[in-house]
Amino acid sequence: MIVFHGSDHIIKHPIFHGGKRTNDYGYGFYTTENSDLAKEWACSKDTDGYANRYDLDLSGLSVLNLNSPDYNILNWLAILTHYRSYWQNGSIAEEAKDYLQKNFFINPEAYDIIIGYRADDSYFSFAQDFVAGTISLKKLTEAMRLGKLGEQIVLKNEKAFSQIDFLDVEIAEASIWYEKKSDRDRDARREYRNYKASTDGMSEIYMLDIMREGMKNGDSRLR
Repeated sequence: MIVFHGSDHIIKHPIFHGGKRTNDYGYGFYTTENSDLAKEWACSKDTDGYANRYDLDLSGLSVLNLNSPDYNILNWLAILTHYRSYWQNGSIAEEAKDYLQKNFFINPEAYDIIIGYRADDSYFSFAQDFVAGTISLKKLTEAMRLGKLGEQIVLKNEKAFSQIDFLDVEIAEASIWYEKKSDRDRDARREYRNYKASTDGMSEIYMLDIMREGMKNGDSRLR
C-alpha cells in the first residue's frame, strides 16, 4: 500500500523509536493513505514541509485496526488516555481514565501496525469532554465524524519498519496546507458546538453510566 508521512524534512529512512511516546499510539512512525492530510500535518507549524511517500508491505504483519467492527470508540479512547500526556484533573475524569484502561485498553505494543483515528487538537478536546462526563457516547461518536477526521497507519516495531520503502516526496506549501488544516479544525469545532448544545435523549449513555453499569468490551449497548 502507498502511505504518506507529513514532516518539515525529507525522511528516506524512518527511524525506529524516533517519535514521541506521547503520540496517540505511543512510539511509532505515523503515516496516512491520504496525501492531503499528510501535507496538512507537514505544515502544522505554518512552515513549508513534505509529504514523504512510501510503499508499505503489510505481508506477514499483525495489524490492529481500531476502525474495524471488532472494536468500538472506547478502545481507541483507552489507548489515547494511556499515551497522551494531558487530561483534565478531577475525580470523574481520573476514575473514567482508570475504568477505560482496565476494561477497554488494547496494548498497541503487541502489534506491528496500528490503524485508527488521529486525535488532532479539536478531536482531543472532544475526547476530553466525554471522559469528563460533559457529552454522551453518541455525541462523541458523531463528533469524530466532523471535519473529515483522518485515519492513520502506525508502524510500531522493527519488523514493520523493515517493510517500508521510501519512494519520493511531494512539496507541502504552508500558504496552502496550513490554512486548510486550520479551516478543517475550525469547522469541526463549530459543528461540535452545535452538537454539544443539542438536547440529549433519555437513552443517551455517558461515561458515568458506563462505569455505574459496569459496561465492558463487547457490550451491545456501546455499538
